[in-house]
Amino acid sequence: MHNISLIPWLDPALIIGAAGPWALLVVCFIVFAETGLLVGFLLPGDTLLVIAGLLTHTSNVFGVNIWVVALLIALAAFVGGEVGYLIGHKGGPAVFERKESGLFSRKNVERTNAFFERYGGLTVILARFVPIVRTFTPVAAGVGHMPWKKYSLYNLIGALLWGFGLTMLGYVIAYIPWIRDLVTEYIDVILLIAVGGTAVVTLWHYFSERYKVKKELAAGGDPEVDAAEAESLTLDPHVFDRAPDVDGDGKH
Repeated sequence: MHNISLIPWLDPALIIGAAGPWALLVVCFIVFAETGLLVGFLLPGDTLLVIAGLLTHTSNVFGVNIWVVALLIALAAFVGGEVGYLIGHKGGPAVFERKESGLFSRKNVERTNAFFERYGGLTVILARFVPIVRTFTPVAAGVGHMPWKKYSLYNLIGALLWGFGLTMLGYVIAYIPWIRDLVTEYIDVILLIAVGGTAVVTLWHYFSERYKVKKELAAGGDPEVDAAEAESLTLDPHVFDRAPDVDGDGKH
């Protein structure tokens, strides 16, 4: 029997109950928006997928079997990646021409570009498992005009490994009694730790970025990213064809 929720607004059972027959659509939209709309969510996408899979097993909350749930989530992840790429491809460097603010900052774009420098096109797959980077990777690939067919292939593989894989992982966990019981009994605490940890990191990052902007303004600088700076953030197409630098020595 499920205990009274310590944090009702984070209890998946209550969220899904409130969404009713649209629960699976809500999960898919969150997954889509994380890469397709450049929106960062406080609820960790990875945790959301694992819990979705687990609850599919324990209570069949979505009313469909796990294969449908996992495939729809993977599809949402894939479509989100395609939309993110389209935004970057059509918008070009102008996408980066905006004030430094929160998660959308030059630092995060450079962090994403560093992934491309190290792993080449495989970044599209690997970034799925790295918060924030997975939000900017489709856009960076689009701005740099990574070949669409190649990008879509990597995007599909990444969506399957992350969206389908993590959802299935949650489903399999439910077969292990002690883990299933632990998660079911203490799901509120687990979510509080997961979301709280993400919130702390996100807020710290946000306020540190805002502090840098204010400091630059106080020194007479301009936090706006101009056209030249935006152009400098655009990846050269050859980056996408590099072999992964797995040992991190800078040699490909």
